[in-house]
Amino acid sequence: MNWDDLKIVLAVSRCGTMSAAAQQLKVQHSTVSRRIKALEKQLGTNIIRRMQGRYELTKAGNKLKDTALRIESEIISVDGTLSRKDDPLFGPLRVTTINSMASTILMPMFSAFSKLHPQINFHIMVSNSTTSLANREADIAIRLSNKPPETVIGKHVLTVSSTVYGSSDYINKYRGNKDDLNWLGVSCCGFHKAWTKESSDVHNHQFNCDDALLTVAALREGLGVSYLPCFIGDADPALRRYCEPEKRFDLGLWVLMHPESKSNIRVLAFRDYIIDAIKEQKQLFVGIV
Repeated sequence: MNWDDLKIVLAVSRCGTMSAAAQQLKVQHSTVSRRIKALEKQLGTNIIRRMQGRYELTKAGNKLKDTALRIESEIISVDGTLSRKDDPLFGPLRVTTINSMASTILMPMFSAFSKLHPQINFHIMVSNSTTSLANREADIAIRLSNKPPETVIGKHVLTVSSTVYGSSDYINKYRGNKDDLNWLGVSCCGFHKAWTKESSDVHNHQFNCDDALLTVAALREGLGVSYLPCFIGDADPALRRYCEPEKRFDLGLWVLMHPESKSNIRVLAFRDYIIDAIKEQKQLFVGIV
């Protein structure tokens, strides 16, 4: 059995499509398809099936996946074990977080770490899902959550406050007329979607966004109000708070990793660095102005 074939099985399982798997592995789409067909011929059974536009593993495919995950874990474990603390840090490091943090408050931290360790190949991936970490598509996840998955380990760094924001002109106009507020429909995450539903009795919003940074742009245009983390809303001079943050809208900021990465020197170095860097910006995250 060729380890490269098993990597292809893992990629198709994680990505759901041949093209996405090929992109992840940095090979041609035809290469993935050809290797899958050759593997099925070698084994004498189908390992994937197409279901509603996506590829799923068959029973035989899932057995291969389980084997591939064990091999992958051993390789990652060896990679970490063989690295000594006095060795220079080098190699790939994959960090996943949400776009609204990655492109704003975290980017200077990422930049400083990258400059500090130029031999580390730094990869930033934006996603609201923790599956990328559980499936070993990322080494470290920085997440807003009050209940992270039990399959990963990590540290609660601090609490992130959120409240309602709008443009300065809009807030001045509707400060005393809460019933007249126009709430943007947001679906960037389950938290903001639920909080909007709780605060607004509108079921079909006139303007909708599925990304926090798009929401910020819409608020600047005076289209209404929306919940935002304070580290985003307070940092934008065009926006103002409609009210002060409430504790029931607090979220934990977690730095998470897979248990098998706890001996990986690169992962541990970044974990310790980013926790310290985030704590230095505590006032922005907790909404102290």
